Amino acid sequence: MRRLPASAHAEHPWLVHEITGDFVLEDVWALPTPGGGPDDFPLLVSVLDTGFQREMSAPARLLWWLREKLGSLLRLDQDSDGLGTRVQSLRDRLPADLRAAPEAHQGTGFTLVYAQPHERVYEIANRTVHGVAHFGWVPDGHGAWRGQMAVLVKPNGRFGAAYMAFIKPFRHLVIYPTVMRSWERNWRRLRAARKNNET
Repeated sequence: MRRLPASAHAEHPWLVHEITGDFVLEDVWALPTPGGGPDDFPLLVSVLDTGFQREMSAPARLLWWLREKLGSLLRLDQDSDGLGTRVQSLRDRLPADLRAAPEAHQGTGFTLVYAQPHERVYEIANRTVHGVAHFGWVPDGHGAWRGQMAVLVKPNGRFGAAYMAFIKPFRHLVIYPTVMRSWERNWRRLRAARKNNET
């Protein structure tokens, strides 16, 4: 698990730059995808689709549970604060051909904005923030390729900004490490399964 400078995201000609000009880049991470080749982005997508919640550590599960309870208590996740209500989906900013693609949802509450050969973008919105998760596939500088994740946010007023500042240590110290370990395990498992099928 390795945090990257903002330039690692900005230097690539991603489509996401064109639709998130009013968002703040919160984090950029190198994803644990050892041995990746130039055509392995679909394998990373398969890893993302496997989810991670069932493999979370006990501290991460506790934080997830507390977030759900807090969200219910403070009414953070009402439909009236989500996509298409409080905020418009970023899909509305896309070229027509990408905007016409069907929506897809993850169990984590994220909605697919668009999918390209080397990048994929999801979004989520609630009372605190409009958030974006961008996944890209890039050369690692050592002859292989790796996944890269960028998190972009637009906090909802002072409350949203304060909430994001409050949860930042928990995301960095507990949630992200758990998620990255889960993704690495699934990456290795799917890559090994593919290799076995090829032999």
